[in-house]
Amino acid sequence: MARITATESITLDGVMQGIGRPDEDTRGGFTEGGWADGYQDDVAMRFMSEGMSMTGAMLFGHRTYEDVVGHWAGVTEANPFTDHLLNATKYVVTRSSETTLAYPNSTLLVGEAAETVRALRDQFDGALSIIGSGELVRSLHAAGLMDGYVLQIHPIVLGSGAKLFADGSRSDLQLERSVTTTTGVIIAQYAVKR
Repeated sequence: MARITATESITLDGVMQGIGRPDEDTRGGFTEGGWADGYQDDVAMRFMSEGMSMTGAMLFGHRTYEDVVGHWAGVTEANPFTDHLLNATKYVVTRSSETTLAYPNSTLLVGEAAETVRALRDQFDGALSIIGSGELVRSLHAAGLMDGYVLQIHPIVLGSGAKLFADGSRSDLQLERSVTTTTGVIIAQYAVKR
């Protein structure tokens, strides 16, 4: 059975929307896109590189798959992300059977997220890692399918934007590891208590 973990960049008030670019995600009139710019450092890069070195597969919502993999597929400068994202096995969750996948090593999971991911989790041996994909993470969290989170908590309060966790029932987490970057970002790795 797979272990499902999400890696997310969030603000102190829990916003995860549009971290990378001003036009990345303007849904709901969000105007603060690109808020994580300038917060990466060597500490964060080392921590994230460790996660990429683990075996397993990636799990995406369709929108994040197109945005994240599409962005890194077009980057020509040397970096640790492009090769990893293109070479990794990727499962993409969508409700539409008309969805096409443009990048190598990608498999479509059509249906409701909790149902399709539960079936994948039960047959997959290893780690399933999610980046971004807020709607997918919220759905899997509500269904009790999440095993862990790596949260990059930025020292910013935005006051608006889509949050990582929606209203719902209580979940207790156990801190497994944490590190603070030189830019004040706290990277906290949590396991979901069962």
